[in-house]
Amino acid sequence: MSNIVLYPHQKEGLKQVENLNHVAFYWDMGLGKTFVGAEKLIQLGSKINLVICQKSKIQDWIDHFIDVCKIPYIYNLTNKQELNEFLSNYREYKIGIINYDLVFRRPELKQLKDFTLLLDESSLIQHETAKRSKFILKLSPKNVILLSGTPTGGKYENLWSQLHLLGWKISKDMFYNQYISYHWDDSNGFPLMVIDGYKNEERLKKKMRKHGCQFLKTEGVFDLPEQIHQSINIPISKEYKKFHKDSIITINDQELVGDTTLTKMLYERQLCGQYCDDKLDAFADLINSTNDRLIVFYNFNEELHKLRKIAEECGREIGFVNGSGRSMYAYEECTDGILFIQYQAGAMGLNLQKANKIIYFTPPLSSELFEQSKKRIHRIGQDKTCFYYYLTCKGSIEEKIYKTLAMRRDYTEALFELENCTKNL
Repeated sequence: MSNIVLYPHQKEGLKQVENLNHVAFYWDMGLGKTFVGAEKLIQLGSKINLVICQKSKIQDWIDHFIDVCKIPYIYNLTNKQELNEFLSNYREYKIGIINYDLVFRRPELKQLKDFTLLLDESSLIQHETAKRSKFILKLSPKNVILLSGTPTGGKYENLWSQLHLLGWKISKDMFYNQYISYHWDDSNGFPLMVIDGYKNEERLKKKMRKHGCQFLKTEGVFDLPEQIHQSINIPISKEYKKFHKDSIITINDQELVGDTTLTKMLYERQLCGQYCDDKLDAFADLINSTNDRLIVFYNFNEELHKLRKIAEECGREIGFVNGSGRSMYAYEECTDGILFIQYQAGAMGLNLQKANKIIYFTPPLSSELFEQSKKRIHRIGQDKTCFYYYLTCKGSIEEKIYKTLAMRRDYTEALFELENCTKNL
């Protein structure tokens, strides 16, 4: 173990699994899973260790192992040279770190033996047919550590691949038949699985605990401050109404054609965001109403371009976390800085409790990313009331998305098509 000073709940969590080499810390967001996962990895004592995380979290893990755990041999496996060094030297204690979207492009990692595998945000392998999931499930680790906050709120239907990695070799069909209540909706011409709830839940949790799963929610551990949610309604534009009716429109010299379900859903979302002047004006009004640090979640690059321009015109320092990288100076050093975060790049894992206000310019489609995003500010160390502002185009697809997310469900292309078919009946 390292010399890190842990909270009592973190010490107790490690104590409960001290004799296990396959563990899952399904802890609520904000309880410090990173520290516990790193400590468990060190405790297991493997000479070879592989950490798989989001791209935006690679540097955080590197810094944690070097600065906090004082481990010298850390390799960033996104770099080919460091990958070769990691694979060629088997004599030293070492940790390699790589992101989910790149790991399956590193087939050399299949040669690893007797190693510890740590998955940060392990829910990212829930789709077992995805390339990254299939690759990870074919690895041969001696020890497994999974970190995720999602199962604390249910969502057991997404756990099969993780439980398989922990050593529970139940088939997916049997897992669903025994523990998931669902039905098939084929009213749209193709079958759509609808989750109704769960069954035999206590038996399921008992089996999961037997395979090293821990569940821990924030309630009862820390008294975090109040959360206040405010929806700011924006009128839908005439352009949105026309496109919703005709599936085609020319806006800003660009023709938007919704000739498929996917493109129609995409353009309806964008007409509620980057093409919605009223929402852009409302965003400007909102940031002008406070001098506090702000976190802004968005989806598309063009949204960032327009939001950034507005913020700069308002005299605010700008930072960002997206697929291109991150710039954190505005958040770290400026009390009135604005940090723009693209959901896929930064909704998970970031500690942003210096801020207590989040603006949702447009909603995500993923329930998990939505729930995780809220916890970026509502976590250990936050002592202020947390405010969430949802800029929502009234009567649009955005209302349907937020309604679906409130039920802890993803908003999918199939759901969009089903709603539109029902409307036209």
